[in-house]
Amino acid sequence: MQEPTLLRIGSALSGLLLVVFLGFHLVGLLPALIAPMQFEQYATALHQQPWLPVLEVSLAATAAVHLIFTVAKTLQNRLAGNTAALRSRRGKPLEALASRSKVAAGVITLGFLLLHLQQLRWPRPGDGLEREVLLQVLLQPISLVIYAAGSLAIGLHLLHGAEAAHRNLGLLTPANGPSIRWGGRLLASGIGGGFLLISLGLALGGLA
Repeated sequence: MQEPTLLRIGSALSGLLLVVFLGFHLVGLLPALIAPMQFEQYATALHQQPWLPVLEVSLAATAAVHLIFTVAKTLQNRLAGNTAALRSRRGKPLEALASRSKVAAGVITLGFLLLHLQQLRWPRPGDGLEREVLLQVLLQPISLVIYAAGSLAIGLHLLHGAEAAHRNLGLLTPANGPSIRWGGRLLASGIGGGFLLISLGLALGGLA
């Protein structure tokens, strides 16, 4: 087992904080699909909170730390010729795909995030119009494809990240490995699949 280093710990902990945010964000989006009025009330109340700018800056800083530390760790592993992660996924094609595509998934996720912020945060829709603007975005075929790709990329990134985070923190062992991998699959399918279903559900509902 590799000893945790600053790069590994920073990558793992920043990733964990981002996963917590994604979970809360997904729960906050669910009413847009099933309870539009409650969603608008929630969105309006949220954007009136004085601590929201602090949270947004903290999230941006966390995302930057995760990106920098993860890229540095990946480069360090490649320079060292590390192939242990790929050998550990032999016979597990989905996990192997997530590991091989982690850079692509990260780039797609980052691009999707920037587009999402540009469409729904810079500037923010007026009170009571959050769902309507989101719906208009998703009714554009190219935007729907990008949102779907972003959701799948997040799922793949989480599938790889759940195991990688435990490894980076020195917590992955042969005994707990299967449980961690199953937990990673549930996390990836729940969050990535949740965002995908919300996007498709809103788009199909808007076409009805």
